[in-house]
Amino acid sequence: MLAAAAQAQAPKGANDKINVACIGFGIMGQGDVATTVTVPGVRLAAIADVYQGRLDKAKELYGKDIFTTRDYREVLARPDIDAVIVATPDHWHQIMACDAMKAGKDVYCQKPMVQKVEEGEAVIRAQNETKRILQVGSQRASSILYAKAREVIKQGLVGDVHMVEAYWDRNSALGAWQYSIPPDATAQTVDWDRFVGHAPKRSFEPIRMFRWRNYQDYGTGVAGDLYVHLFTGIHYVMDSAGPNRIMSTGGLYHWNDGRDVPDHMMGMYDYPKTASHPSFHLAIRLNFAAGGGDGSGFKFIGTEGVLDLAVGGALVLRRRPKESEPGHTASNFSKATATEIVREYQKLHPAQKATADGMRATNEQRWVLPPGYTEQYAHHENFINAIRSRKPVIEDAVFGLRAAAPALLSNTSYFSGKTMHWDPEKMKMKA
Repeated sequence: MLAAAAQAQAPKGANDKINVACIGFGIMGQGDVATTVTVPGVRLAAIADVYQGRLDKAKELYGKDIFTTRDYREVLARPDIDAVIVATPDHWHQIMACDAMKAGKDVYCQKPMVQKVEEGEAVIRAQNETKRILQVGSQRASSILYAKAREVIKQGLVGDVHMVEAYWDRNSALGAWQYSIPPDATAQTVDWDRFVGHAPKRSFEPIRMFRWRNYQDYGTGVAGDLYVHLFTGIHYVMDSAGPNRIMSTGGLYHWNDGRDVPDHMMGMYDYPKTASHPSFHLAIRLNFAAGGGDGSGFKFIGTEGVLDLAVGGALVLRRRPKESEPGHTASNFSKATATEIVREYQKLHPAQKATADGMRATNEQRWVLPPGYTEQYAHHENFINAIRSRKPVIEDAVFGLRAAAPALLSNTSYFSGKTMHWDPEKMKMKA
């Protein structure tokens, strides 16, 4: 069935419609579809989901003629489908992405690209063998704000970056994945066995399906959901393949709702020297009980300045003043000696004069996103353009694995209490 579909697939011209299907029509699937249909020349053709309520929702949103099914393989068998969005729980990403590419479909796969590091090789191999387009859905790599940050660092405006800090705070129930469970979720409206798939078998539990991120059987916890976005941004800005040493700690402190993943996590990562950058170190923290306020961002700390990037907001460069004063410790000496030290110090570092209005110049530069700009649209547009041109996307399977691996290995480090060693170039664990 899949082989026949692959043979039927043909390249699209610049003016042809791109027929897209979505596998997994939950929160992310609906968001991805809502974005991709706004790209010129895109048509939604089919939806697959194991819950009937979401298939009904698809028809409410996009018309009763939309093809819907609980079996994603029926979507892949359709010769009119050019591309699929894989927005299922993480444990299905690798299987469905590979099946779709082998069926001749281009793929937009939600992050993390895989649930387990060892699954990455199969996705890369399938992309190489089938020559299909695969875009991983971590949209930071398409943002003009991150492109500007990359440019600023390449220009050396912050000097050599040896430390990067990243954070993500969420202070709400929905932010901590306490999603609504529909009252009509039953063994009749949900294809439970299809949802579970190759995960450990168990009796029907709606909470495990509709809040699947809380469970290791189907999701990848805070690291796979959110760390991977941070790694995507860092790797793009720093032009890096990833860290070679990974250490993680944390705990479950607030959301004691039966989940088996932490709600707090901190990580330390060592990045090796490359041809374009010296070695640097990364510190990440994530907090689902932040005590007020939500947000995420980065701080790239260099020898000549600091670059702050607020996700969805602005980029701010604060450079070290050219004539910064080192200060002195004259007060530790006798009065005569102190006077001499101060006199010599003032000769070398005369006080900077204020302007007529009493204000001093700063070394700050700021860039903000233009009104209406969204990195989500830019990422989907990059994917659709690649389908037409057959040119590489910005976040292919190799990039996807290199972003996912340190996130997934953060989980391994957390649960094992061990430091993980990773070869970011070969994309393999080191002994």
